[in-house]
Amino acid sequence: DFMSAMEITASGLGAERMRMNVLASNLANARTTRTEEGGAYQRMDAVFRAVPVAERMEHHRTDPSARFAYLVEVPEVRQDGTPGERVYDPSHPDADPEGYVTLPNVNVVSEMVNMITASRAYEAGVTVMDTIRTMARSAIQIGG
Repeated sequence: DFMSAMEITASGLGAERMRMNVLASNLANARTTRTEEGGAYQRMDAVFRAVPVAERMEHHRTDPSARFAYLVEVPEVRQDGTPGERVYDPSHPDADPEGYVTLPNVNVVSEMVNMITASRAYEAGVTVMDTIRTMARSAIQIGG
């Protein structure tokens, strides 16, 4: 039905919005060498999980076609434990006794590619929402 299709699409839009927020945070902290926790910023990843529609929507628990439909959720934002690059810069305020600074493990090019991918996925979701709305409007006009 149209409402289920909209809820499924909305879950994807919400997940991609969260992903874009995490990516924006990574980009904003790409050169942050000192955090409140201590040390360089560690990039973050939004973790997506597919959730069966029947698990979340009561009216689909007995619908056999619902076994092929999934919602998207972001159960956690996980820190990437990959070590950052160490650069020799003894004049840097965060340099260690040997003169090395540990930079964040953020690759700006990769983050931008991920941001473009997330943005395109979001745009595709908006297009799906518009299509669902148009189909619902046409169905109402046909039936009315």
